[in-house]
Amino acid sequence: MELCLLSDRGVIEVAGAEATGFLQRLITNSVRDIPQGESRYSGLLSPQGKVLFDFFVVPMPEGPDAGYLFDCVRAQAGDLVKRLNLHKMRAKIAINDKSEQLGVAATLGGEAPAEVEGVVYRDPRAPGMGLRIIASREELARIKDAGEAAYEAHRIAQGVPKGGADFTYGDAFVHDINLDVMNGVDFKKGCYVGQEVVARVHFRKSARKRIVKIHFEGKAPKPGAPVMAGDTNIGQLSSTAGAEGLATLRIDRLEEARAAGAAITAGDSIVDVTVPPEFIAAAAGVEKRP
Repeated sequence: MELCLLSDRGVIEVAGAEATGFLQRLITNSVRDIPQGESRYSGLLSPQGKVLFDFFVVPMPEGPDAGYLFDCVRAQAGDLVKRLNLHKMRAKIAINDKSEQLGVAATLGGEAPAEVEGVVYRDPRAPGMGLRIIASREELARIKDAGEAAYEAHRIAQGVPKGGADFTYGDAFVHDINLDVMNGVDFKKGCYVGQEVVARVHFRKSARKRIVKIHFEGKAPKPGAPVMAGDTNIGQLSSTAGAEGLATLRIDRLEEARAAGAAITAGDSIVDVTVPPEFIAAAAGVEKRP
């Protein structure tokens, strides 16, 4: 079993019997009835619909009536606590940063690690992402760490974006970073901060920009390199691992370039772009068809 310690992840505790209702009104995904061993990937948005934070919501070991643990970006944990407290009002909950005591590790697929005692949950963003575990930092220090480079290669191969590497917090919308197709949004639950913007793009099928997987036929350029369709800039490269990478592209411009027979390149390398059919349908402003 390959297990990767994720040093850039922190843990927040949202404790109290009113935590479910509080989060249900605030974040993009529903936290009701999370099955044992599962998590809910979600985001907290600005009123304008931009993603300020993304995280996994995991019921506490005692159950959801006790509250939830957030697997979040460690560098953002303090700001996330402050933001949650701004919305707390009179809710009977306690919100605390537990990142000094608790950490996060992830598997590269497979079963739960028997050698680590902690809260194990599935990463729902892509079918092959595997499991994650929240445990004490002392417990995680005992694992045989496969390394964050191995995890990054795994993440990129699964087509999963990462905040700070593939998008900038506070600057990207839900559909830009694929939060909607990575099981991060519940379109049937009630209102939450930024919901109107998300719903408008979703139901009008007006998303044009997406993060997609690319494969290099030559040497991968550095992150930030433009992705070109002939002489037209259609996006920007972000994470890379070997011959695989992720890039933010205008899907409508990509499809126009493909129809015209233009080569897609990044730096000196020709790239092959993998675009899910639903991205193409949305970019064209039409319903997805079987």
